[in-house]
Order: sequence, then C-alpha cells, then structure tokens
Amino acid sequence: MLKKNINELSESFVNKIINGDSIEEMKKLPDNSIDLIFADPPYNLQLNDILYRPDHSPVDAVKEDWDKFENFERYDDFTNTWLTQCQRLLKPNGCLWVIGSYHNIYRVGNILQNLGFWILNDIIWTKTNPMPNFRGRRFTNAHETLIWATKTKTSRYRFNYDAIKSLNGDIQMRSDWNIPICNGKERLKDEDGNKLHPTQKPEALLHRIILSSTDPQAVILDPFLGSGTSAAVAKKLGRRWIGIERDNKYVSAAKKRLKQISSPDPTGIDIKSTKRDQIRIPFGVLVERGMIEIGEKLYCSKKKYSAVVKADGSLQSSDIIGSIHKIGAYHQGTESCNGWTFWHFIKNNDLFPIDKLREEVKSSLNPLN
Repeated sequence: MLKKNINELSESFVNKIINGDSIEEMKKLPDNSIDLIFADPPYNLQLNDILYRPDHSPVDAVKEDWDKFENFERYDDFTNTWLTQCQRLLKPNGCLWVIGSYHNIYRVGNILQNLGFWILNDIIWTKTNPMPNFRGRRFTNAHETLIWATKTKTSRYRFNYDAIKSLNGDIQMRSDWNIPICNGKERLKDEDGNKLHPTQKPEALLHRIILSSTDPQAVILDPFLGSGTSAAVAKKLGRRWIGIERDNKYVSAAKKRLKQISSPDPTGIDIKSTKRDQIRIPFGVLVERGMIEIGEKLYCSKKKYSAVVKADGSLQSSDIIGSIHKIGAYHQGTESCNGWTFWHFIKNNDLFPIDKLREEVKSSLNPLN
C-alpha cells in the first residue's frame, strides 16, 4: 500500500523513468508532491494523408498511434483526465507547463481553466528553422504555444525573475522565445539514422522553463517523457525528476541519454536570487533582539564618523536623527548610502559591519538552515 507522502516520493520515484501509461502511473504518485509538471501531450494532429516534398519524397511527420484519437470528444476526455491528475499531484504552490500547437492548445487551455488552474502566461516558441509548408496552401507553421499555469489562483508560484533576466543578457525576457527546433547532434536517431522521436523538443526550451520556475532540488514530473529531454535538462540543472513513458523504444533511448549526463557541481546550479524573495530585516530587529544595545555607538570603517543607536532603531549623530542609511548618506554627503556596510560595531576591540548581524538573523529565519 502506497503511503502518500513526499518523503516516500523522493525515495521511490524520483530520478527514475516509469514505463507505463501516463494516467495510470500518475495515479500511483502521492498528492501534493510535485513542484513542476512539464507536459508535451499528444497533439491530435489528425494527419490522414501522406505529405510529400516538391521532390516527391515523403515528409517525416507524426503518424504514430499515440497521436490518434477517434474524435475531439475522446481527446477532450483524455486531456481532462491527465490534467486532473496533474492538479492532484502538484504542490499547493506548484506550476504546470504544457506545450501544444493550434491543433490542441486551445482545447487544453479551456480544460485547464475549467479545472481551476490559473494561467500566468502563454509563451510563443518561434522556431527559427521551421519545416516549410510544402503544399503552399497555408502560412508556414513556425511556432508552438506553451501555457504556464499554477495549481490555483492563489498559488505562490516560483519565478526566478533575476535568473531568467540574466540568462537573457540582463534584459527582461519576453513571452516570445526564438529557439531552433531540435537538430544536429542533439537530435536522437534510431538504428537506421532516422529521427528516433518525431516531436523531440530542444534542450534550450526546457532550460528556460526549468530555470525560470524551479529552484535546485525541485521535483519535476513529465507524464509524456518521450526521448527524455525534460529529464536530461533537469539533471543538468540539479533538479530531481520523474518521467513516465509507455513506449519501450523511447524509454531505452532516454535511459541511455541520461546515463551520459554527469551530476552538476552544486556551485554551478546556484542561480541569481530574486530581490523580492530575499528576507527583509529592518535594523530595529537587531535592537529589539539585543544584538545592538540601545545607546551603543556605531562607527564608519575608519572611525571618522559615529552615531548613537536609539530605542526605535534610528541613529543620532550630532543633531541629526534618521535611519542607518540616512545618517550614513549625511556623513558622506551623498543622496543614498548602504547603512548595513557603512556602519560598524565594536567587538573585542575590532570593527565589524552591522550586516554581519543581519546575516545571523536571516540565517535563523531561513527554514533551509
């Protein structure tokens, strides 16, 4: 009997590929145990005829049985079922990324909202090297759509804004992503040199998704693992992962792919923290905790300036009273000042920045310490 708790999930399921039906296998996973789900479900492309290039060679399109559904009603039932499982599995602050094309993404979005998911963004993945429209009867289909959603409207989701901005050359990243389709050495091939999986996604796409929405050691589930791109990128980024795939051929290829990836150096997966997520500690907290005494003198690093600590957490220097930042700026003749590094306290006849005490408070409040 499966005990539904996160600890057992970590020991029994994490960093493994489960060979089986996605919906049936998801039912075996514990409630509220997943940080992020990336889903690349069947698109229901409804391709009935063979498509040929101008030289009369057939186009390598998606024609596998897993992408075929009897009608829209059957596809909607399938979508509703797997999305319901996703909502059960996500932690209260977890999120879902699902990718699709014009064939299915609108139906997926409708069902998402009906189930109570809260859509944060839709991302347009613009393919810089798309397959041409060989018949010349439509526009070249050069993009796919990703929906980023949280479990509920009130979920406090993870968004590593500063990290993803840094990834984009210190420019705020937009919702249109220009990334080439999977090709070259990254594209997995079968024994005959043909594409192993017709819809293998580029690692660059998953890198953005995982980096933006999770922290190291987060648990990521891919219920339609395919050739294993999401698991491969998760491993490279120091995240934990679970993949579900029913096709033995894809399972074998994904396992081989993952064996070739080494676990990353922990220092390499640390990401740029987001300021809004940092714990804010007012100077007054140090005073009320007795870490700085009322009436104690603080000094600049060269002891040129000093100020007296008041009971309300302000400083007084001569006749000027204000915050640690205001009094520091006053002495320097500047508009602003980082009082945490400007002011120092004396301990054992040595000077230490008051920021040292702030870090001690932060450490005591951090649940990870």
